Amino acid sequence: MQHKISNSSSRPQQPRRSWRARLGALCAATLMSISGMGWADADHDRARRALEAGEVLPLGTILTRLEREHPGQVLDVELEHEKQDGVARWVYEVKLLRKGGALVKLEVDARTGEVIKRKVKDQGYGQK
Repeated sequence: MQHKISNSSSRPQQPRRSWRARLGALCAATLMSISGMGWADADHDRARRALEAGEVLPLGTILTRLEREHPGQVLDVELEHEKQDGVARWVYEVKLLRKGGALVKLEVDARTGEVIKRKVKDQGYGQK
């Protein structure tokens, strides 16, 4: 009498991966997540320290000032620490969407709130 061994699970059998492939995938995923989180945390800490030290104005202050002269919907804001001509400074990069579809990218000195660069890209909605 022969007995059949049946799988109690109704799921189909998955192909077996080698332990090396699994270990490699796990290591890659771990390294990517750790390195990404580490940089994000370090950037956040640097920005917080700059705010506490009075090196940058709060984002709310910057946006309130910009709203008067550059109305639009804020799409993205980044705080960057840049060096130009040997001088280091904090810069807010703000992207705005204006009525009519124009995309405005502003670079703002984070210490003073002064707009140091302005770039407008007209999306040309409704035009070919």
